[in-house]
Amino acid sequence: MSSAETGKTTAPTSTDVIRIPYADERGRRPSLADVRNIGIMAHIDAGKTTVTERILFYSGRIHRTGEVHDGAATMDHMKEEQERGITITSAATNTRWKGCEFNIIDTPGHVDFTAEVERSLRVLDGAVAVFDAQAGVEPQSETVWRQANRYNVPRICFLNKMDKAGADFDNAVKSIRERLGARAFPIQYPIGQANDFRGIIDILENTAFMYDEESQGKNWHVIDIPEELRAKVKQLRHEIVEAAAESDDALLERYLAGEELHRDDLLAGIRKGVLTGNIVPVLCGSALRNKGVQRLMDAVCYYLPCPLDITEIVGEHPITGERIVRRPDVDEPLSALAFKTVSDKNGDLYFVRVYSGKIEQGMQLWNATRSKRERVGRLVLMHAAEREAIDELRAGRIGAVVGFKDTFTGDTLCMKDDPILLESMQFPETVISMAIHPKSRGDRDKLGEALTRLAKEDPTFRAFTDGETGDTIIAGMGELHLEVLVSRLLNEYRLDCEVGRPKVAYRQTLKRECDIEGKHVKQSGGRGQFGVARVRVTITEDTENTFESSVVGGTVPKEYVKSISDGLMWGCDEGYPLGFPFVKLHFDLYDGKYHEVDSSEMAFKEAGRLVMRNAVEKIGVDILEPWMKVAITAPEVNLGDVLGSLNQRRGQVDRTEAGSGDAMRIFGHVPLAEMFKYAEVLRGMSQGRGVYSMEPFEYRKVPESIAEKIRKDVETERAARRK
Repeated sequence: MSSAETGKTTAPTSTDVIRIPYADERGRRPSLADVRNIGIMAHIDAGKTTVTERILFYSGRIHRTGEVHDGAATMDHMKEEQERGITITSAATNTRWKGCEFNIIDTPGHVDFTAEVERSLRVLDGAVAVFDAQAGVEPQSETVWRQANRYNVPRICFLNKMDKAGADFDNAVKSIRERLGARAFPIQYPIGQANDFRGIIDILENTAFMYDEESQGKNWHVIDIPEELRAKVKQLRHEIVEAAAESDDALLERYLAGEELHRDDLLAGIRKGVLTGNIVPVLCGSALRNKGVQRLMDAVCYYLPCPLDITEIVGEHPITGERIVRRPDVDEPLSALAFKTVSDKNGDLYFVRVYSGKIEQGMQLWNATRSKRERVGRLVLMHAAEREAIDELRAGRIGAVVGFKDTFTGDTLCMKDDPILLESMQFPETVISMAIHPKSRGDRDKLGEALTRLAKEDPTFRAFTDGETGDTIIAGMGELHLEVLVSRLLNEYRLDCEVGRPKVAYRQTLKRECDIEGKHVKQSGGRGQFGVARVRVTITEDTENTFESSVVGGTVPKEYVKSISDGLMWGCDEGYPLGFPFVKLHFDLYDGKYHEVDSSEMAFKEAGRLVMRNAVEKIGVDILEPWMKVAITAPEVNLGDVLGSLNQRRGQVDRTEAGSGDAMRIFGHVPLAEMFKYAEVLRGMSQGRGVYSMEPFEYRKVPESIAEKIRKDVETERAARRK
């Protein structure tokens, strides 16, 4: 490319423009071929936001870089993000690079905000996975990689922080292959590592680049590949050439015939491999030190998919369930997905991915998920917190709508006379909660509205009222999650509130399977109430409760079956006797009784609820607690103390492995109840060098001694409330 020959990156010229081969059935090149909807994903502190900042800088979207550690990064625009130096909510932006239009979503790395990654990956076409070159694959790296696998998102890898002490390119690539199961192939190799990191070798071009430190990475010069690295580069080039050839039958035939594959052949072959998931290219650099980001941007253009690569958008008819297929074409009927909501004083924003058709300002849309009409007030493109007004949003694009009233995360938008329902998103259950008390009557009124807004923004946040005490309870994914939400209530909504201590979200299940009858009979003059339900209850591994009806002979009329199901789920949510919701239950309604006059939906709903009450009285309950998957990094000298601390917390250590330098990594599972304030404990025993991360794993039965203490605590709380 001309920029490499001159040693500078300048405004793109015609020779700079990157064009992947793409033509429609008429031989025309559609504009969507040059669109890249991508996400930047990684473990916390791997450098995602800094990478995004440099992409915006080199593409000319911003004219000076802001650093995360200074609270000045463009994409970290929330006050809580700037204060903590972490990304909390996914932020969208757009820019252009050498003929390609980038729509970028910068996602959080902390596990408490994993829902932000989930809903972003649901609508993105490709992703850049950023890794710390010193740490390699970290716990949250695995989580976001699994999320990308779930949605079949093609990705490329960028080993960031090659200048960091302990950086090891080969080890990082090895960890990607072994721990993520990815077919990772380096297409670049570093010249030097850690303090000695000076430049990058392009394996495909057999060329080395050295960066000018004074030019913020805008200038570089070409050198010969250092002698000591030539054998390594030759080996890596052989591997990627072979992988590229295997991705395309025509290339493979030429390769096996002994023909040399040139750069353009390799680009096409690698791209095919990326789209199928058989090749994951690995690049390297240091975003903070302005090395390697432009070539990462080139790789996004070359290898990651455009909207046209998603040839079919599959959904179903919201009423008939019939399979419907749409193509990424503006002339197709509209199909779009709302994937994020942001409360804003200038009008709530609803982030939307348009898969087919187009959305225009002022249009009347149909929310197929909720059977509601919606009107498009305004359309905007987002650049972090800034808005750019547009007239329409066409197939393949991502933007935001102002003006919706009844739309939530995961809802499908279409036209009422041509409806479609797209696959929505699933989010994990909350594992931690706390009570929140407004100090004044005025704050009490404002609190409800604020919690409703936060719950609409964040699908992993719940707010509800304790039925016994009347307390307002907020629940989320972890201590940091709730801490940030409380901070937003205090700062954004100007509420004066007191918060209780965080509490574990315990669950209950029945001790064993059983056959139970629920009977609701009342007669008080006039029409009575009569409903009898006989239900077989079994214990399952799935946390979600399920229901089926095997009633034969009309002992329970069909119109009352749903009422019994609703009553059972009501009883599960009620959580008698301890107030913890029931999980892992399957209900089979096999018999019952009804009365021609006195039976009603309400009577059978109450009968279903009584099934749960009677089951508890008959066979008792087991208390379940959330267990977390935990990963700890600490100096080897402190390994014994860390293992001892986990044992004290009822933890189970699965494995330990050597990290970089003198660090050790410990992987295991621990009850959430034992991990409050663990960060302080870990820092104390490791002289401030230990770090850890957790994510929800599963619910397990609480030991009887602890279960008895939980029961006593519940009774003590209830007695205190009665006083």
